[in-house]
Amino acid sequence: MAKNKLTKKQKELIDRLKKAGVKKHVALSLVFTVGKGEATRREIEEATNLKQPEVSIATQEMRVNGWMDKRDIMKEGKGRPVHCYILVKPLEEIMKEIEEEERARIKEMEDNLAAIHKLVKKIK
Repeated sequence: MAKNKLTKKQKELIDRLKKAGVKKHVALSLVFTVGKGEATRREIEEATNLKQPEVSIATQEMRVNGWMDKRDIMKEGKGRPVHCYILVKPLEEIMKEIEEEERARIKEMEDNLAAIHKLVKKIK
């Protein structure tokens, strides 16, 4: 894999995650970070073509979900530290959480369709 580019397989995974309801910026940031191991905000931006606010929102969402952690790397001299992101949960566990959310959505849709059918019968 090129240092800061997404592979064909990674792009396919991102597309499938988006179809599963994962937000685009989260899917891009997640898959890139998995492939890289540890990534700075700037690396994520460059590889995914996301803007800084999108990466910040994505990494914050993943941190809230308990998927990712952030550490600060202090630069020599003055200036803000560089934020470095790393996954703290294996990708398989993250995928299991996403799958559970999708199954819950499917169940909700099926329940809604069943309710619609009942109402249709009552209206006739």
